[in-house]
Amino acid sequence: MVHFTSALLLTLSAIAMQARGAPLLHKRIAQVIADSTALWEKACLAAGGAEKCNPVSVTAFTTLLAAAGPCEQQDSADAMIDLAKTLNNDADMIKFAQIFAQQPRNTPNSQAVPYCQQAPKNSELNGLFQCQFQGANQQTFVGGLALGAAGTIPFGHSEALNPLGSCAANPSGPIADGTQLTDITQDPGLQNISGGSSDSSASATSTEAAATSTEAATSTSEATSTDVSATSTSSAPSTTTAASSSNFQLQNALDAQKLNAQFATLTADSPCNEGDQACIDGGFAMCVSGQFVNMGCGATTQCFALPLVNKAGTSLACTTEDDAAARIAAPGATGGITGSN
Repeated sequence: MVHFTSALLLTLSAIAMQARGAPLLHKRIAQVIADSTALWEKACLAAGGAEKCNPVSVTAFTTLLAAAGPCEQQDSADAMIDLAKTLNNDADMIKFAQIFAQQPRNTPNSQAVPYCQQAPKNSELNGLFQCQFQGANQQTFVGGLALGAAGTIPFGHSEALNPLGSCAANPSGPIADGTQLTDITQDPGLQNISGGSSDSSASATSTEAAATSTEAATSTSEATSTDVSATSTSSAPSTTTAASSSNFQLQNALDAQKLNAQFATLTADSPCNEGDQACIDGGFAMCVSGQFVNMGCGATTQCFALPLVNKAGTSLACTTEDDAAARIAAPGATGGITGSN
């Protein structure tokens, strides 16, 4: 079995049922997590971030999964801003990073998700924390924590939020289950932060951060990425070794063909290891608890393994069949998407 080590979106849901005389079964509240960073990645590509954008985007949206630690979402928002500061302190990237930091996280049992209890690296994120989904019990947090316990009150606050489940970008309360804040607003709501947020607001729109613009190098250079367009569904790459520096693009194309051929033999019932990634029946799939879960692709697109252009490796992405074939053929690979034509 081939292991696919990239991190991708997970969109699982369940139904809450309550039969007469039976206990309430809590539902899982989830979302299409890749949507949470789509506008940030588009802004990043427009700002010239190129292949640095996708790894940061993918790492970020996976922090919305229920298994992520309480500060991983904030850490990723910091990485998003770090990269923005290397790109002339791009205001749109910072704005969307601020909104991402407030996107509700998945909850496995209809309970509110605990808040990070440490300050962010970048001042642009001061006072920001995630909203909660409306379907979550705002009095009980994941882990069985009662409101008022450690982690149930945002960092810097001394008492519970009013209203519960709100955040700066949506101060009226929680947001509808599965909703993206970027579909509701493109205002991070810095003016709603107690104690003032003028410093953060100014930082988000100014270009005077040149002195700190090199901070993102270490946080964005380790992962590989595809150069898919801003409208394609993002994915992290699987690792591959090119035969030599002189022909790595052709080797990447050959490796992509091999993966696509392997994917064609997989089904939702194929054995897999936790975290494996694949394209199954035209959609992104991720191995969860020993079974592939297919998240699909957008209309008119399918999931393919594609060759990277600027370095050794491959990546999974949703795109058209014609585009995938063209990318694979560009460095000289023959035989189409799977190499068998």
